[in-house]
Amino acid sequence: MLFKPAGVPASQVVEIVLEIDELEAMRLADLEGLYQEQAAERMNVSRQTFGRIVSSARSKVARALVQGTSLRIEGGEIEMAEQRTFMCLECGHQWQLPFGTGRPAECPQCHSGSIRRAEKQGVVGATPGSGPPDGGRVRARQGSGRGKGRGGRGRRKGNR
Repeated sequence: MLFKPAGVPASQVVEIVLEIDELEAMRLADLEGLYQEQAAERMNVSRQTFGRIVSSARSKVARALVQGTSLRIEGGEIEMAEQRTFMCLECGHQWQLPFGTGRPAECPQCHSGSIRRAEKQGVVGATPGSGPPDGGRVRARQGSGRGKGRGGRGRRKGNR
């Protein structure tokens, strides 16, 4: 995904890459309002690592906005969010949604409101190449080289 200043060809703009784990850190801290400790737990990293990730992300976004560079979101090692499987009682269609997205109001295929959570045995996505049927969470990898040489701030009271 690429965000760039309007009216300027992408080839003429400096590009900053925001990794997916950095975007997730900003989402947890700035949109969900989680404290660093809670957000770090959700990403399965230490609080210090989370602090470095979110600090790097905020710096990149600020540079892109202030200096008029493009911002490309890509890369990083991730695991997809854990999925819930739903089943339509009318047409039998099954589909998955990530946790935290709310309960669907209707079946996406027949639009019936008669839906329920499917049993684990009826997990959708068990075909080869479709990814893990039980999903996972977006996580930064501790051994990915992230944070080496980057200074982070110490924990302050009330720091998010």
